[in-house]
Amino acid sequence: MEGASSARIREGDCAVLKRDEVFKAVSVLRRRKIIFEKQWFYLDNAIGHIYGTTFEVTSGGNLQPKQEVEETTTETKEAGTDNRNIVDDGKSQKLTHDDIKALKDKGIKGQEIVQQLIENSTTFRDKTEFAQDKYIKKKKKKYEAVITIVKPSTRILSTMYYAREPGKIIHLRYDTLAQMLTLGNIHAGNKMIVMETCAGLVLGAVMERMGGYGSIIQMYPGGGPVRAATSCFGFPKPFFDNLHEFPLSKVQSLLSGTFTTETLPADPEENALLEEESNGLSEEKQTSLQETEEEPATEAPMEISTTEEQDTMDVNAEDVEFKGNKEKENVREKQIKHLIVASKFHPTPLLLSLLEFVAPSRPFVVYCQYKEPLLECYTKLRERGGVINVKLSETWLRNYQILPDRSHPKLTMSGGGGYLLSGITVVLEKSKSDSSNSEALKMEEPSSKRCKLQDLPC
Repeated sequence: MEGASSARIREGDCAVLKRDEVFKAVSVLRRRKIIFEKQWFYLDNAIGHIYGTTFEVTSGGNLQPKQEVEETTTETKEAGTDNRNIVDDGKSQKLTHDDIKALKDKGIKGQEIVQQLIENSTTFRDKTEFAQDKYIKKKKKKYEAVITIVKPSTRILSTMYYAREPGKIIHLRYDTLAQMLTLGNIHAGNKMIVMETCAGLVLGAVMERMGGYGSIIQMYPGGGPVRAATSCFGFPKPFFDNLHEFPLSKVQSLLSGTFTTETLPADPEENALLEEESNGLSEEKQTSLQETEEEPATEAPMEISTTEEQDTMDVNAEDVEFKGNKEKENVREKQIKHLIVASKFHPTPLLLSLLEFVAPSRPFVVYCQYKEPLLECYTKLRERGGVINVKLSETWLRNYQILPDRSHPKLTMSGGGGYLLSGITVVLEKSKSDSSNSEALKMEEPSSKRCKLQDLPC
């Protein structure tokens, strides 16, 4: 079975360039000049090679697969016992900048330049063995024009965005994103609602985890959805067949029953799609096929029962339009949907609105860069009820250097990766008792626990 690591680089692919811990997403095109880490080159010669191959940049910007050269240890390595007598006065290197430039102009490879720097250093032999390895690593990084082409993934792209442009993903760290996918129980066949302003990174992570199976509705603010990071994943076209979008500005009108498609974008395909979503907020064609076959062939006038488990409750928009203003009941579809929110907007109104489209016993996850908005959201959820297992958490991450006799935490680490509010939806029972009783019950304990207690036999 051909794994992702054995896939070959093809023209038109989305790939990620890697040099040490620096990443850059590019499109693989012929005769297109790429500038990465102060090096320019073309990707023509990389086409056909396996992802994960390391290349050297040769003269003319051409890429050549790097030959793995075994380090010869013919002579014993001389090393000092400590570095106390080494003075960094800038005079220990005999080669000048002009000499190094001349070596580069002659076409000498970076590995040979590093070797000459070692031979012309007056203090190299006095350094400790660890200091010598650090010196060589530093010079290789500077003079060896080496890049690795890797296949895009959630881990790589989230690391890239967090290091290069954290503001575009509202400082969503890669370990926090992994927690979101886990808490949201993202897997193939899901029906998702995704509201994010992370340049499409969260959307791409959900699509990758689902593997093209299931359906996703992307809620977007403004004039249209942003999917810059999603395009970097290089998903095949079938992945986008079940990806739909819906404007965030129309959610309240959809909840109130006044939604119309007249003010939606003028694109015919998009209008048809959004109209389909408005019928029941996404009546998926492919993934719900088995579910519709299991449902009864004839349906009585719709009455929503809290005791009967239903995978979907479909209401046709045509019937709703005919009814007009005769009924005030909500005409929305509650399918097996999971909810993920990672937005720069305040989470409370977003979550309270979007939870109306999530069926009971479904997980939801909300990300925010700051703790205080999620605290307010947590309080509102407890007052509203209809949720259980509500948790507010923060992930903590520290990278370690793992080397022989020198494994230790790295000196620099991330200050914070944001906060997550997660939970599970339950049936929101609307009490018919008087307001005084309901207020008293609210004071005694959360409504989510009340629902459980009321169902228990006396």
